[in-house]
This record gives sequence, structure tokens and C-alpha cells, in this order.
Amino acid sequence: MKYTKLFSAFAALTLSLLIISCQGDENVVQEDEMAEGLQEGLTPEEEEFIASLDINLEDAVLQDFAYPDGTTEPQYIIEGDIAMSVEEFERLKESPEELEATLRQYRTYNLCDSPQTINVIGYTGGGGYGLTNKMKTALGWAVNNYNNINTGLTFTLTYGTNYDSYDIVVYRVPNGQVGGVAGFPYANGNPYKWVQIFSGMDNYNTNTNEHVITHEIGHCVGLRHTDWWNRASCGGGSESANPSGAVNVPGTPTNIDWNSVMLACFGSNEDGEFGFYDKVALEYLY
Repeated sequence: MKYTKLFSAFAALTLSLLIISCQGDENVVQEDEMAEGLQEGLTPEEEEFIASLDINLEDAVLQDFAYPDGTTEPQYIIEGDIAMSVEEFERLKESPEELEATLRQYRTYNLCDSPQTINVIGYTGGGGYGLTNKMKTALGWAVNNYNNINTGLTFTLTYGTNYDSYDIVVYRVPNGQVGGVAGFPYANGNPYKWVQIFSGMDNYNTNTNEHVITHEIGHCVGLRHTDWWNRASCGGGSESANPSGAVNVPGTPTNIDWNSVMLACFGSNEDGEFGFYDKVALEYLY
């Protein structure tokens, strides 16, 4: 869900929302569908490099990524709900041999070191970036989802505003959209730090908020969408396996797992819990 089409090219644009009618007329939300067409902000050289990574240029956007204090900086948002910093992008351009090694593994760039304690903070500051009470409850449930499975990752949770020392910061973004955005683990073995939960989630129940937050944290520790190749949960489409990779985790199905919390799109009444194979994947990886 999250936004997870792979990070696109920058332009301070508003993400559009795609709602698809599916089985039983249930509304399915594609959390962070990009506006159609290549957005302004990429040089011809950047376009050529992105194309060399097998990324769909129509979905590439360079946009302002908001932080809890209201500041912004450009980030590549690729294929929907994954963010990539300018520094990471430049590092790949300067180290093509690293990219090639990653592509041969056909997986996300990195996983988190394990065992590891991952300290999570739910941001409670002002300016519309603080989590609502519903979101705070949902975050607590999401963290419990991870702590209740058998992995080498232990999650702690606190709420507050001093987030610099924390590994993952979960905060609300007052953009009126539905869903959230996160990224994949860093090269140093740490999880991706920033989890945005869009303010449109105010209109969904606590369990569905739990689902979105659990999904986004899943990206932070290296999980891809379970239907990345056809986005069946969104009614169709596809995501590139590269440059982040999309390797099948042993012991999990290669076809659609409709019980997965990591499906690209979500319904309006999710239960917020891992599917069986979500647990299998995480326990295999960690």
C-alpha cells in the first residue's frame, strides 16, 4: 500500500487517489496512485538513468516529502508508496556495480540486521502532523503484530515529539489523501525511518488504520507488495521488480495471497492482522 509503486521522480505535486469497485462492490483504495504522466523535475539524464533501472517513467515523480516538523525535501516516489532519497539515487548512479549485484539477488536492496531492537515513535506534535487518538491506538496494535511473531526483531513504542534518535517515526500528513508511504531498509541494516499516514485515514476505522500502518512498517523492514506483478488487489496494473527487487520468500506462495496485509491496495474494513504467509515470510527473513 502503500505507495508502492517504486519511487518516482520529483515534483511537488498532490498524489491522486484511485478507488476501484471490486467484488461485492467493496471499495478498494490504491493508496498512493501517482498522477498520470511523467512529472516535471527530471533532467534528461535522470530520465535515462531511471529507464535503465526498468522503472515505468509514467509513474516517476520527484516531489516534496514532508517531515513531522513540516519541513520538506525532494524524494523519489517510485511505483506508489516507496520513497527514495536523492542521496540514494545519486549513490546508485555513481556505483552501478552495486546496483547490478542487487539486481542479481532480485530482492529489496537491503534487509534489517537481526537480532535488532527497533524503536518506534508515534509523533504527537502540532501542525496537523500529530497522530490522532485512533491512529495512536492503531499504531500500538501494529507494533503488537510484529512483536507477536517469532523473529529477531523486537519493537518498542513510545509517543512524543523528540524523534531524532528513533528508528521509525510514524506521523500523520494533512494532505486529505488515503493510505501512507514508507521506504525500504537502509544499507546499514536499519529500517526505513519515516512512515507517513495520510489524513484521509481519519475516515476509516481503527482496524483499517492498523492495516495501513502494519503494511507501511512492512516496507520499512523490506517487504514488497505480495501482488506487485499484477496489482490484482487494485484491479490491475504492475510494478517493476527493479531496482528494489522482488524475490519470492521460500515457503510462501507465488500466486495471489488474498489474506496478506502486504497487498498493494486495501479495503475499507480490514482487520489489520497479518495473513498466515506474512508471518511465514517475516519469520524466514528474521
